[in-house]
Amino acid sequence: MLDNIIHDAGFSDVMQNNIQEILIYLFENGKNFGVLCKIEDVSFDPDVAEEVSAAFHPMTLFFLAGYTFETARIEDEYLVFEAGFGTDNFGSLTSVPLLSIVQIIVDETPLLINLATYKKQSTNVVKEVDNNGVENSMNSFLENPENSKFLK
Repeated sequence: MLDNIIHDAGFSDVMQNNIQEILIYLFENGKNFGVLCKIEDVSFDPDVAEEVSAAFHPMTLFFLAGYTFETARIEDEYLVFEAGFGTDNFGSLTSVPLLSIVQIIVDETPLLINLATYKKQSTNVVKEVDNNGVENSMNSFLENPENSKFLK
């Protein structure tokens, strides 16, 4: 019975909506949070160095605070944010499919647990970032009407 539910497309839609609504709530209330996600589904632009990507576990926790939180947004079916990696704090635009988020964590406590395993056939592609990544990130942020509520 449980197996039928967690593999169901309808259940995945419900979980994706829940993930999105909780993230929006956290953004609107300025609450830092972590996402535990399936690293195989996460993309980086530009790609992170091999020694950095080799250190990622199949389930990797990203904590969104400070600049990373400020750049975070929901774009299509992705949580997108800029983060620094490695000892050189190498900047990369990180894109996490919402359904690849297994947990949303606040103050070391899981706020949401996603059991859905259904994989959507995605045709959406997150916009590429050129050498002016910060400027393009801000433009992308401003282009999304959903993000207007975060501007003061």
